[in-house]
Amino acid sequence: MNAPLPTSPSTSVPMPDAYAPAEVAERVRDVGVKKATASAVTLLALAVLAGAFIALGALFYVVTVTAGPGQTSHFGFTRLIGGAAFSLGLILVVVGGAELFTGNNLMAMAWAAGRVTGVQVLRNWGLVYLGNLAGAIGTVALVLLAGIPQMGDGVVGETMIRIARAKVTLDPVSALARGVLCNVLVCLAVWLCMAARSVTDKILAIVFPISAFVACGFEHSVANMFFLPLGIALTASGGDPIAWTGAWVNLAVVTIGNVIGGTGLVALVYWFVYLRGDGMSPEAGG
Repeated sequence: MNAPLPTSPSTSVPMPDAYAPAEVAERVRDVGVKKATASAVTLLALAVLAGAFIALGALFYVVTVTAGPGQTSHFGFTRLIGGAAFSLGLILVVVGGAELFTGNNLMAMAWAAGRVTGVQVLRNWGLVYLGNLAGAIGTVALVLLAGIPQMGDGVVGETMIRIARAKVTLDPVSALARGVLCNVLVCLAVWLCMAARSVTDKILAIVFPISAFVACGFEHSVANMFFLPLGIALTASGGDPIAWTGAWVNLAVVTIGNVIGGTGLVALVYWFVYLRGDGMSPEAGG
């Protein structure tokens, strides 16, 4: 009788841990260099995708938080679920690959480290902002053509209008502060994604910060590129239309707030902590 063959001991491959914060800082800096030197056509195409992705997350949020006739819901719980739904937008941006203006505020790390010039950063932001706007407005057109506002006997459309009207009536100081707080959380979500090594890690890193900013009512400029034109379109033939003037004011103020929050309170803080002694000229950085 043959002796049983010996079994080889099973070997387990250790799972790599997340990148350490100092490593994340270097990764964010290096990604900023790549973004600053990307071609205009590539940036615009990826920015259009990001605008559409955030718009889809915003649409998912609206449908999720809309209460049907006779339905009641708990305020905090509803906003939490809506925030989780809105997270779809940044998940698509990060995992699918796209260029989002608010997340690209982290490029300030590459600028502060001397790897790119201010002109290169502003070029990226300008192209990406325009692309995000085009993607968001294109999604508005598709949402209207698909008749989504008529869902739930028109209650979804009423929710869309209510959201847009609340944004244009928000006072500038509150809009600015909410924009700052929003992009602190958005950029922290992107920062955490840069520490992740798997798709699952990235999704988990996104959901909590994004759910928090949505639940707290903070203001995201790219999301507003979807909400505001949609509200204007839905009230164009009504008795109390939403004016473009209020929409542009809100968008401008929120954008400034997003830049302050993303660059000043995240990118430059982490640059100061981890990279301030690692500067080099933009020319030397290529």
